Amino acid sequence: MISVTSCKNGVKIVSEQIDHVRSLSVGVWVNAGSRYERPEENGITHFIEHMLFKGTTTRSARQIAEEFDRIGGEVNAFTSKEHTCYYAKVLDHHGELAVTILADMFFNSAFLPEEIERERQVVLEEIYMSEDAPDDDVHEILWGVMYPDDALGRPILGTAQTLATFDAQMIRNYMAKHYIPQNIVISVAGNIAEGLLATIEELFGSFEASPVAEEAMLTHPMFHAGEVVKTRDTEQAHIAISFPAIGVKNPNMYSFIALNNIIGGNMSSRLFQEVREERGLAYSVFSYQSSYADVGAFTIYASTSKQNLDALQHQIDKTLFDVVIGGVTEEELENAKEQLKGSFVLGLEGTEAHMNRNGMNELVHGQHRSVDDILARIEAISMESVDELIEHILKEEPAIAIIGP
Repeated sequence: MISVTSCKNGVKIVSEQIDHVRSLSVGVWVNAGSRYERPEENGITHFIEHMLFKGTTTRSARQIAEEFDRIGGEVNAFTSKEHTCYYAKVLDHHGELAVTILADMFFNSAFLPEEIERERQVVLEEIYMSEDAPDDDVHEILWGVMYPDDALGRPILGTAQTLATFDAQMIRNYMAKHYIPQNIVISVAGNIAEGLLATIEELFGSFEASPVAEEAMLTHPMFHAGEVVKTRDTEQAHIAISFPAIGVKNPNMYSFIALNNIIGGNMSSRLFQEVREERGLAYSVFSYQSSYADVGAFTIYASTSKQNLDALQHQIDKTLFDVVIGGVTEEELENAKEQLKGSFVLGLEGTEAHMNRNGMNELVHGQHRSVDDILARIEAISMESVDELIEHILKEEPAIAIIGP
């Protein structure tokens, strides 16, 4: 059973009691991501995620790491274009300690100048590592093609130029605007000990929003078609092709996921079979869907030798053309439904998966559907809804990014 409690300051606590496990996962979700950054702030959300692990007024960075290691727990965080999450997974009887440390990081991080300089270099290396990996970099370039004038097209990591400007005051100013009660959800799932929810409310339920707090506003960016080619001394050419798609709240979301599975989401998909298995044009070829609050993207990625790039592009075009002209088959749709059901249910095996699902549902949708309801919605995917998406997505001009020799 999933329960939602609203603290007096507006922080939401969503909890799911799972009696048969001995673990507990807790996450502090913040409605703050790179999408809400000003151009000069690009990358600061991700930088803050790093800095919250760099020591508080009472714990050093080493002590934070050692306290979780001592209890056999895991602690980590991630930043997306729309959200940030700080989370821990521990044995159930260590839940209160995990929550206490996360709260200390959240409210009392020191942002010491020497730690900022040290972590600035760490993130700079992360940026360089991403740029050195063409299979990562091509997707970063692609988003810049799709949304050249919007934060959605800028990298989550930021750039070396923006990273160089971050200091403690910028960090505190950004957090004062975005790390506010109405932007925060605490998600906890597992064998929840008596009193833990009261502890969470005591720690997170009384702080107030800063006078400079800002509501996370969407910019409703316009998708841009076009192509960018980046020449690099690589053995293979890497190509990413993206079409404008639907947002995460669209009622056709499950149909979108099914369509992706049919086209390139798994080993039995059309792209994998026609590009790799039948013609041997690529080792890696797949598609994926990205959905945000109001917009989305359907993206295809593949890599191949320079001499095969034209043939690869031609085969991808032909595969998509066949889908546009002939649609998908009943068998493909039924297989996609079963794949979706299986991946959804199997993906809920651990407490971390429940914590993630509940935190995202509360933050984005403000509601929690049962497993049976989700399975029923997947089963209800129709040929008509898939055809509607094919018409809506694949007939648009795409954005294309290529990296290669």
